[in-house]
Amino acid sequence: MTQYDVVVIGGGPGGLAAAAAARKAGAGQVVLMEREAEAGGILKQCIHDGFGLFRYGEELTGPEYAVRIKREAENAGVRILYGHHVTKVGADRTITVHAENGIKSIQAKAVIAATGCRERTRGAISIPGSRPAGIYTAGAAQNLMNIHNVMAGKKIVILGSGDIGLIMARRFMLEGADVRCVVEIRKEPCGLARNVSQCLFDFDIPLFVSHTVSKIIGEKRLQAVEITEVDEHMSLIPDTAEIIECDTLVLSVGLIPENEILKYTGIVLNENNSVPTDRFLQTEISGIFSCGNSRHVMDLADYVSRQGEAAGRNAVHFIRGEKMEEWDDRVTNCMEKGFPKKDTITCTICPNGCQIKYARPDGRVSGSRCVRGEAFALAEKNNPKRTITSTVRIEGSGHQALGHKLVPIRTAQKVKKERLLHVMGQIKEIRLEKAVHAGDIVAAVTDGEEKIDVIATATV
Repeated sequence: MTQYDVVVIGGGPGGLAAAAAARKAGAGQVVLMEREAEAGGILKQCIHDGFGLFRYGEELTGPEYAVRIKREAENAGVRILYGHHVTKVGADRTITVHAENGIKSIQAKAVIAATGCRERTRGAISIPGSRPAGIYTAGAAQNLMNIHNVMAGKKIVILGSGDIGLIMARRFMLEGADVRCVVEIRKEPCGLARNVSQCLFDFDIPLFVSHTVSKIIGEKRLQAVEITEVDEHMSLIPDTAEIIECDTLVLSVGLIPENEILKYTGIVLNENNSVPTDRFLQTEISGIFSCGNSRHVMDLADYVSRQGEAAGRNAVHFIRGEKMEEWDDRVTNCMEKGFPKKDTITCTICPNGCQIKYARPDGRVSGSRCVRGEAFALAEKNNPKRTITSTVRIEGSGHQALGHKLVPIRTAQKVKKERLLHVMGQIKEIRLEKAVHAGDIVAAVTDGEEKIDVIATATV
């Protein structure tokens, strides 16, 4: 049986950070098991920006963040095994792995579970009605659009105001779909205030709070949904139903930590499927640690990585019999959520989402935690601009081996808010004929006055 010092399960932002930190802390052999063909986890399909602001001090897209943190792990000497699907972890830290060359068992001195989370589905929320085509989770719709170049539909209703749903509302609008509305059962959106501002308010997408989808309408394909107002007990209020025509319903109704592989250890999971740990991120089984969204769903990939680093260092401390460091759970979910405050500008420079007010008549602002926020608020008042993220296709007879690949991109310069759809129309016409590397300028468009460079955010 092969033995390692530290085995990390999961190659997302938490697992990669944990593995790198374990190596930097002095672990000899650190191996990361990733079931997919590439590391990065969900980041690979999160082509929007907003990542890395805390960790790297830059605004990165998901693919750019994935490249950075994967490089950190590789440079630290972590061995990443792709196509390795862990199916079982024993209480004695033996791990059963399914790989291309068969099933094998390995032994670890310490194990870090960084297996992420999955989406809650329609079955978990029990919406009445038929079972037509056209109902997707937000992550599935995101994968179809950003990885496979497939638009889920043209007339979209989104149930749930989680961050993935809000981000997909913007993405659908930029791609030419009609987002009819976002429906939220709570009194306020549950996503970050900055996403409510830049994903819904920017595009005038209606948001119905204290409402839910009460019925699915359609046979072979979704034709409409019925939405109904709910009371303080989340019960349907009679005579408030409204029919909204749509061909697609996107569900953004919560995430469930993915921890099935730990059940064989004897660990009793929490009711929401998360893992109970002590303040050192260690489960009730000595030497088995948990971090990231599999431990507890977190707001930001930056925080997932930070917690992964703490788990990686503590795994090494455990092996050596040293004192472990405590994790402060207050940073797990501390971002501003819900509606932006009235008569304010929601800063999108960083995930803090400061609610900034103008102080007339002197024109100064208040409520910002930094000078960058003040500058953003003044620009937002006079000339609001946004970064566009999207995908373009690689085609060309000379590169058949590439197939019809998608390249995630972003605009190098911010685009005037009123010109977003105009510039996006030009981006949709871009076709590439050769492989590209992350950071390459692949095309140029114009907002009508200024040239806008288009940059690849991943290597294809």
